[in-house]
Amino acid sequence: MMRKTVLSALTLSLGLSACTTSPLGRSQLSLFDSSEIDQQGQKAFEEYRQSHKQATGRDGQYVSCIANAIIDTLPEGQGPSKWTVGVYQDDEPNAFALPGGYVVINTGLMSVAKNQDQIATVVGHEMAHVLANHANERTSTQSLTSTGLGVVQSVTGNNMLAQLLGAGAQYGVLLPYSRRQESEADLLGLDLMARAGFDPKASIALWQNMASAAGGGKPPEWASTHPNDGERSKALEGRMQSAVKLSEQAHAAGHTPSCGSINS
Repeated sequence: MMRKTVLSALTLSLGLSACTTSPLGRSQLSLFDSSEIDQQGQKAFEEYRQSHKQATGRDGQYVSCIANAIIDTLPEGQGPSKWTVGVYQDDEPNAFALPGGYVVINTGLMSVAKNQDQIATVVGHEMAHVLANHANERTSTQSLTSTGLGVVQSVTGNNMLAQLLGAGAQYGVLLPYSRRQESEADLLGLDLMARAGFDPKASIALWQNMASAAGGGKPPEWASTHPNDGERSKALEGRMQSAVKLSEQAHAAGHTPSCGSINS
C-alpha cells in the first residue's frame, strides 16, 4: 500500500510537469523528450530494415501512393517533417508504427485489406499512433510501473528508454499499445484517411476482414490489444457521419486518390 501511495504521488507530481494532450483531447503522460523517442524509433526501424526484405514493384508503389495521399493532406506542422512508409516481405498480416514517422506494412496484409480504402485504414491507424505520441505515453506509463521511485533516472537518461521502447525482439513494438490508445488511433486514423479522400466506410469492412482472418482464433499479433470487433465497429459508426463529411470535403477540394488495386 505504501509503495502504491508513493507511486501515485510521484505520478501526480510528474504528471503536472509532463502532461500533454492527444489530438482528440485526451490527457497524456509524456516523461521523455520527443527527440529521444524519435531516435529510438529510427534505431528500431533500421534494425528491422536490415533484417527484412523490402517489397519492391507493385506492392511498394501501391502502399506509397496511399500513404502519400494521407501525408499530403496532413495539417501543416502536424507530425514528423518526414514520413517513411515501407512494405516488407512477410506473410503475417501485420503492421506497426514507430516514433519518428516510421510505418511498416507486411505484404501479408494485402490478403486482408482488399482495396486502397482498406489499406488507407491501416496506414491512417498507424500514422495516428505517431501523431498522438502513443510511444512516449506508453513508455512513460511503463517506466512508472516498472521502476517506481527510480523513474527519475529514466527521465534523465535513455538507458531505460532504450530498454522499454527499443528494438528488442519486436522492433519497437515490445510494448504493445493499450486498448485506449488503439481505440484513439482508430478514430484519429479514420479522420486522416477520410481527409485524404478515401472512403471511411471501408474501415469497418477492414476490421471485419481482420476478425474473419483470425477465424475465431488468436488475432494477428499486431491486433491482439485492439478493441474487439463489436466495440470497434460501434465506435467507428459513431464517428462515421463526420468522417464521411471530411471525405466529401476532400473530394470537393480535388483530393480523389486513385492508387488502383493490388492486382492491377
